[in-house]
Order: sequence, then C-alpha cells, then structure tokens
Amino acid sequence: MAAVLTSMRALFLATPAFVIDHETPADVVAREALLDRAMGEDRRKKSSEKIRRNRIPAEGLALVARDRDGHVIGTVRLWNVEAGVSREGQGVDALLLGPLAVDAAHAGKGVGGALMRAALLEAKTRGHGAVLLVGDAPYYERFGFFAEKTQHLVMPGPFARERFLALELVPGWLEGTAGMVVATGRRLSHPTDRRRAA
Repeated sequence: MAAVLTSMRALFLATPAFVIDHETPADVVAREALLDRAMGEDRRKKSSEKIRRNRIPAEGLALVARDRDGHVIGTVRLWNVEAGVSREGQGVDALLLGPLAVDAAHAGKGVGGALMRAALLEAKTRGHGAVLLVGDAPYYERFGFFAEKTQHLVMPGPFARERFLALELVPGWLEGTAGMVVATGRRLSHPTDRRRAA
C-alpha cells in the first residue's frame, strides 16, 4: 500500500495544478473575461489603464497561468513606461505591472504569487531596471514593492499615493527620479493604420 501511495503522490506532483506560460493571441478573450470578472467593469477607468490604452505589453512580459486543461486562470502583463526624469533631466525607463488577476475558483492556490515571481524574473532577465504598480501594499510588499520608491512620481489622473509602489530590479534605478509616469511602449496597430500603410 505504501508503494501505491508513493506512486500516486509522484503522479500528482508530476502534473502541476497550473503552469505559467507566455500569453498567446488565442488567450485574449479568456483574459478579458477573467479581468472583467475579477476587477469589474470600472477597471477601464483607472489611471493605470490610461497608460496601457492602445499599447502592447513589453516584449515577452504578458504571462498567463493555465490549469491542467489549458484554461486561463490567471494573468499579468507589464508595460514599457518612462518613470519621470532623472536629476540630469533624462527619461527613466521602467515597467508598469498590471493588471494581475486570478480566477476566483483558483484563489489562495499560489497562482498570483507564481505569476508575480515569473514576471519579475523575466523582467530582470530582459534587463529592465524597475517595476511600478498601483495595488494593495500588504500583498505586494512581499515581492519587494514599496511606496518610498515612488514618492516623487505621479500617475496620470487620480491615484492613491499609498498604493503607488515600485521595485528596483537594479539597485538605485529610481533614485532621484521625479515627474509623471508616461507610456513609451509599442502602440497597438489598428486596421485603419494597416490600410494606410498598404
């Protein structure tokens, strides 16, 4: 019996409850439905959304969590931004994280944490210096995000100062930065743009 239980445990552990994967175009409908369920219809009115609107996520930094059947149960995306300017007046490249969402049926299973760790590791691997977000400080502090790093930065539109957080992937990256966070990422091309280019 012990051998059978050991074999069953090995089989279960060999098939994880979820996997982290790069988002594909086939995930768009499932991702948007998940975000609507998790964040409500007002999600498109947030300051962060103004930065993301009509932009494409940073290269390689749109991730999903899939269950054993391949269904999208979590999502996180990071976006290229300029985090104000340095003391010398140069724009400071950074990433804006969000939204992070997990299907309610899978809450408390470590999906959100796994997505965060994977996204931050990928961002660091790709040479990014800092990540900003607007979110719940007690949750994000465990990943190294703190409000002190954003004290001289502002978001477009209303935002809660205590929820505006940052993590430096490169120590000192945000030191001395001040000003508005603005989008710098690739623009989403519209069908009308493609017609004009043809």
